[in-house]
Amino acid sequence: MKSPKYRRAPGALRHGATLLLAALLAWPAGAATGAAQAAADPLPRGAAGPCADEEPDAFAATPDPQASAAARQALQALLQQAQARSQSVGAARLLAEAAQSDLEEARAQPLPQVRLGGGLNALNQHQGLLRQDGVQGQASLSLSAPLFDAGRSAAQADWRERLLEAARQGELDAREQVALQTVSLALERQRYRRQVEVYARYEARMSCLMGALERIVAADRGRASELLQTSNTLRQVQLSLAQAQSQQRQVESRLRRFVGETLPPPAPLEALLPGPPALEATLDQAAHANAIAQLSAQAQAQQHLARATAAQNRPQLSWSVSGSRSAGVGTPSTVWSAGVNLSVPLLDLTAEPAQRAARQRAEATLLQRDEALSARLQRVAETHEQARAAFERAQASVEVLRGSQRVRQATLLQWQQLGRRSLFDVISSESEYHNLLVTRVNALLDAQQATALLWSLGAGVAAGLQQ
Repeated sequence: MKSPKYRRAPGALRHGATLLLAALLAWPAGAATGAAQAAADPLPRGAAGPCADEEPDAFAATPDPQASAAARQALQALLQQAQARSQSVGAARLLAEAAQSDLEEARAQPLPQVRLGGGLNALNQHQGLLRQDGVQGQASLSLSAPLFDAGRSAAQADWRERLLEAARQGELDAREQVALQTVSLALERQRYRRQVEVYARYEARMSCLMGALERIVAADRGRASELLQTSNTLRQVQLSLAQAQSQQRQVESRLRRFVGETLPPPAPLEALLPGPPALEATLDQAAHANAIAQLSAQAQAQQHLARATAAQNRPQLSWSVSGSRSAGVGTPSTVWSAGVNLSVPLLDLTAEPAQRAARQRAEATLLQRDEALSARLQRVAETHEQARAAFERAQASVEVLRGSQRVRQATLLQWQQLGRRSLFDVISSESEYHNLLVTRVNALLDAQQATALLWSLGAGVAAGLQQ
């Protein structure tokens, strides 16, 4: 038998139970702590207070069509803003314009060229008794054009044309990279914003529980260990909340580099799609993506350059007409000439190495294109599997969350009114439930980021948002 000093009088037990029940019945009326009130974003609609249960849409298995449309519109506006500000996109656009100028130069090579020359010379001539001193001026005019160049001009024009196509595809790829980074940062911002909301609610509930226990411990010091455990759990939640807020601020700082200082209001970006795009369609789009088209154009450009290098060492035929006029000291003179010029290379030891190098570069670019395509298709398959698994986790988490919510409510009720559960069971059920909420947020955002990456690997993020 226990010593009498360890017994508790029945009246004290009834008094303690009455205090516990009265305090816990008043729990939903508690106020949030200062840390919860300082959360970066307000709680979602439907939350009745800091100690209220989760809002119904926290368990939604499929996204709301209106929310999905709003998310797409928000992202489209964000992408336009980021691409308009991007210096990398501006540099790629200038490179494409420079390639256009190079093409115009190559196309003008076979056209006739007219040159005007002039000169002014001081003349001091002594020949026997003849002496001439003074200034003599000369003007010349020439007109020339190639007749036959073994296809060199055409090959150079084709080379520049393919380089222009590669530059345009490079500009599109630069836009795509900016779009992908912007969408990824917007989704990361949404991830930590949702985590902040979950941890803020968790902190508020633990604060309400701690407030109730403080009133109980004031009347029954034997329950001080429960208050200590609650206080320790609250500090852990506050640390998680502070970490999520810090990560959100870091993501927003990176996002400002793309879209400027003024960030758009948060949108339900986790509701973009109900599932990943079809794998076969994405693989087909990836084979025609901007990056692959750019490498194909570069390979074709190298092939045309090899043709131009080979034609340069073949016979060249051109025509020219020129005239000159001299005046000043001496007898004025006018000279005109016209003719056809033929140039035949006989020995050039650098020709064969140059042609071989051009062919090797063309073959290397083709191999690089094939390797990039293979890696891209493999990445599409892996990313599609990641997106599918993330969507399945998000779907499965709905039922798990509902079950955890029922366990949470039953545990609290049994502890409040029946005394069949300990406070540690209540804390454990709260921790499990809110950790599952964070897991669901991460699964939803992981799925959306994988979907955005699939869009980028295929037809592009902007095209995916317009579907």
